[in-house]
Amino acid sequence: MHSQPMTDPTPEDSANSIAAAQKVLGIEADALRYLAENLPADFAAAVETVLACKGRVIVSGIGKSGHIGRKIAATLASTGTPAYFVHATEASHGDLGMIGSDDACLLISNSGETAELRDIVYHTQRFSIPMIGISSKADSTLMKAADHRLTLPACPEACPIGLAPTTSTTLTLALGDALAVALMERRGFAPKDFGVYHPGGKLGAQMRSVADLMHSGDALPALDENAPMADVLLAMTSKGFGVCVLTRDGIISGIITDGDLRRNMDGLMERRALDVATKQPITVAPDCSAPEALAILNGRKRTVLIVAEEGNRLVGVLHLHDLLRAGVV
Repeated sequence: MHSQPMTDPTPEDSANSIAAAQKVLGIEADALRYLAENLPADFAAAVETVLACKGRVIVSGIGKSGHIGRKIAATLASTGTPAYFVHATEASHGDLGMIGSDDACLLISNSGETAELRDIVYHTQRFSIPMIGISSKADSTLMKAADHRLTLPACPEACPIGLAPTTSTTLTLALGDALAVALMERRGFAPKDFGVYHPGGKLGAQMRSVADLMHSGDALPALDENAPMADVLLAMTSKGFGVCVLTRDGIISGIITDGDLRRNMDGLMERRALDVATKQPITVAPDCSAPEALAILNGRKRTVLIVAEEGNRLVGVLHLHDLLRAGVV
C-alpha cells in the first residue's frame, strides 16, 4: 500500500469528507430505525433467558464482533447483569472452563460461520447451556444452533466497498444496549444500584449518598444542649468542623457556629450552650444524594450539614470538603 503525499485540503476535499461522513451516518441511522421497528422475534425470550440465568452471561466473538462483544459484556455487568467476555480462540485452549452450567452464552458473528466459535457452541450443547446468537444470517450455522436468534436486518454496510463492518457492528452494539436496558427495567435497576457498580471517577461521585461521606460516632462534634461553653469551644476546635451540634437525648436541638460565637461574645463563657445556638439547623437525611447536599451547602452558603434520621436524631455531619474530595461538583 502506497501512501499519497500530504497536501493542503482543497474546499472540494473538505466537502467530500463531510459528504462521506453524512452518508455513513445516514445509512447507519436508517438501519437503526429499521431495527427499532423490526426487533428480532426472539428478543423478549432472550431477555427472559438472561433473567433466569443463575450465573453470568458469557459473551464471545472474533474480530470486530469481539470488540463489540466486550462492550456489550461491560454494559451488562455495569447495569446489574453479571457478564464476562471470553475470547473464542482462548476458549478452545482452556478458557471453556470459565463457562459453567449456570451461565448463558451470547455469541456474535455477522456471518454466523465464525470457525473460532465452534468449540463454545459445542460446549453449550454438551452442558445444556442456553445460547443466544447474534448474526445477519438467519440460516447460518451459529443461528441454527442458537436457542434464541437475534437476527440483524439485511442492511448495507456503510463503507464504500461494502465490506468493512460498519452498519452491522453499529446494529450489534445497539442491540446489546437494548438488551441491557430491557434487563435493567425488568430488574428495577435504580440509580443507587448504578452507583454500586460505578464507585470511581466523577460518575461514581455523583451517585454517592450523604451516608457514604459523612462523619459519625466519635468524630461527631456533638454535646448535650446544656454543656458549658468551655466544652463547646473544645469540641469546635478539636473535631475540626468549626461547629458544635447540640442534642437532647440524641435529638438535635441546635448548632453553634463561629457566627454564633461572634454574636454572643458578651458573657459568652457564663452561658449554657443552647443559649448561644442557632435553633432548628439545616439537616439532611443519610440517603440524600451527594450532589443535592452540595447544592444545599452552596445555596445556604454553609460549610457543614447535619445528618439526621427519622425523628431528627443525629447520625452524622458532612463537611463541604468531604464532597469536594470525593469529586462531587
